[in-house]
Amino acid sequence: MQALEPNQRAAVERVLDQHQGRPGPLLEVLHGIQAELGYIPESSIPLVAEALNLSRAEVHGVVTFYHFFRHAKPGRHAVLVCRAESCQAMGGAALAEHASRRLGVDFEETTADGRFSLESVYCLGNCACSPAVMIDGDLHGRVSTQRFDELIAQAEQTK
Repeated sequence: MQALEPNQRAAVERVLDQHQGRPGPLLEVLHGIQAELGYIPESSIPLVAEALNLSRAEVHGVVTFYHFFRHAKPGRHAVLVCRAESCQAMGGAALAEHASRRLGVDFEETTADGRFSLESVYCLGNCACSPAVMIDGDLHGRVSTQRFDELIAQAEQTK
């Protein structure tokens, strides 16, 4: 297990301080760490466990149970493809396959250059406009494979 970098440790401690004394703050703490760092570093688990008087196994179990929590540093651009029923019914499976081929990674992976992370999500709440994707927090509906390529090209133009 790789040690936390000083800035990462400071971020984890800051999040823990914000939630200290609250009842059952584990999920809030984990969300806070991911908001600060982009993922939950494995080496932060002992620190969280100690601060919240939980076992490492309890914290690890929560981190690995919820698909929302990332276990590795994400790419600069987060590409979320909805895999829920409505999107699947409207061509989401083909879009998901295309997204994986276009980016050259499987779901829950990051491109070798660190530019894009491809993630599954099970409902973006945009069912009326299926299939849906979210790129860097921007929601897009009725996304065809061609529109997906356009959106990725736009993201490639940004930092």
